[in-house]
Amino acid sequence: MTCPFFKFIWELMTKHIFITGGVVSSLGKGITAASIAMLLKRRGYRVRMQKLDPYLNVDPGTMSPYQHGEVYVTDDGAETDLDLGHYERFSEIPCSKASNYTTGRIYSSVISREREGGYLGGTVQVIPHITNEIKAAIHSLDSEDTDIVITEIGGTAGDIESLPFLEAIRQFRHELGDENTLFIHLTLVPYIKAAGEMKTKPSQQSVGILREIGIIPDILICRCERPMLEEHRSKLSLFCNVPKELVIEEQDVANTIYEVPIELAKQDLDKHVLNILSLPEKSLEIEDWKTMVDTVINPRNGKVEIAVVGKYISLKDAYKSIYEALIHGGIANSVKVLIRMVEAEDLERFPEKDILAGADGILVPGGFGDRGVAGKIKAIEYARTKNIPFLGICLGMQCAVIEFARNVCGFKEADSTEFNRKTNYPVIDLMEEQKMVTAKGGTMRLGSYPCVIGEGTKSRIAYDKTSIGERHRHRYEFNSSYKYEFEKNGLVIAGTSPDGRLVEIVELKNHPWFVACQFHPEFKSTPLKAHPLFMNFIKAARSLQK
Repeated sequence: MTCPFFKFIWELMTKHIFITGGVVSSLGKGITAASIAMLLKRRGYRVRMQKLDPYLNVDPGTMSPYQHGEVYVTDDGAETDLDLGHYERFSEIPCSKASNYTTGRIYSSVISREREGGYLGGTVQVIPHITNEIKAAIHSLDSEDTDIVITEIGGTAGDIESLPFLEAIRQFRHELGDENTLFIHLTLVPYIKAAGEMKTKPSQQSVGILREIGIIPDILICRCERPMLEEHRSKLSLFCNVPKELVIEEQDVANTIYEVPIELAKQDLDKHVLNILSLPEKSLEIEDWKTMVDTVINPRNGKVEIAVVGKYISLKDAYKSIYEALIHGGIANSVKVLIRMVEAEDLERFPEKDILAGADGILVPGGFGDRGVAGKIKAIEYARTKNIPFLGICLGMQCAVIEFARNVCGFKEADSTEFNRKTNYPVIDLMEEQKMVTAKGGTMRLGSYPCVIGEGTKSRIAYDKTSIGERHRHRYEFNSSYKYEFEKNGLVIAGTSPDGRLVEIVELKNHPWFVACQFHPEFKSTPLKAHPLFMNFIKAARSLQK
């Protein structure tokens, strides 16, 4: 019989949910994990989230967007997996450096400790040293003010790279017990068109791989294109050893990913999770979320088309947060946002084509390197001269400064020293503290920095406050020695660092809406609270339709 005191302590422990994936990659573990977090938070629980990635890079900061998609940045300056963007957008739970660990980061920590003699001369092995480091990473989110930690395991069951993570969470359950841990497996139930039926065998085999490792899923979430039949649930329940009511369908949603939590709630997934973890079932408050989803599906104020001119357009995930923030701006204005994806290089290759014609707004996002920059500058000139609402972000802001310097100030050879070190007009230059930096990973200006916004600016109207904090990821800055020339010609320095040394936001005086910022506002936008710059950008785009 359990002592009441120890039972009380047991119930106070932080509970842990582990989400694994099977059959194929890109099933949407991140969105599923974010949806579960949102539902549990809406039931009054204090939740934190984490992604464990099996690749050997210490973080994705040095990886090409074509390889990995966008790099998401947290307030404390971590360069992380894009799934953390889903976590924050769905749940509004802030992430941190403790929210993303890679194999590279885990091994780096273990090897560093070994070099310092931290293992007292012992042989360092995957088990127990690597698995212990993984478990410590998971425990790093435990605290008195955290009820539940949700950890997503990257990769697919059966991948060699994921084995240490799976072994670590197997040990985790052994140490914490069944009532404090929960395994959710996201799998695929494909529809075979030629056979005219859905197949459960891949999911059975995926669960079989986990069982060989010693992990038995408590809940099975099944991605599918079509509704599952009773026979499919029964078969999966029988062969995967999961109660039928815990075989959850996650069918492709028709309109927006923000429907996913609602669909999961209809099947009582959050109730099942709380029941397994022996937590009280509190009321679920999601009416505002449902209203938001209805606005996405049935906007009242028509539509706007925004041209996003980037250099990684062929991979949609490269600008994931940008696209989502545009949708959020649409929600705030009850407008459907159509996104026209424009390759920056096409504006260079096909100058005879009016590729941007008909766009209600133009957005130029961030990036690195000189490829596509000429096309971005052409897009900015187009927006400036034709009075089309414009939003520039990071490199987009720097390109706006270069375009203005060349075409308005008369500095024809103006450039960034990132692209031309010998330019006579280095209007964008390397930050002084960056000039001696040679290492690439984690050495940029990263994370949240304060910004003071000037009176009477469009940015001040948008934010409705004088001081803000925004997330950065860059090395090069506006060269403040050119401030006077720019302001004399009509460029407004709308936002700066508190000491006035760094330029954060620029605007155009005689333009309906032309705002460019050095930071990344897309990282702080959510469907229920659109970022002020995106909200006002979409508002301007719609107003100029009239």
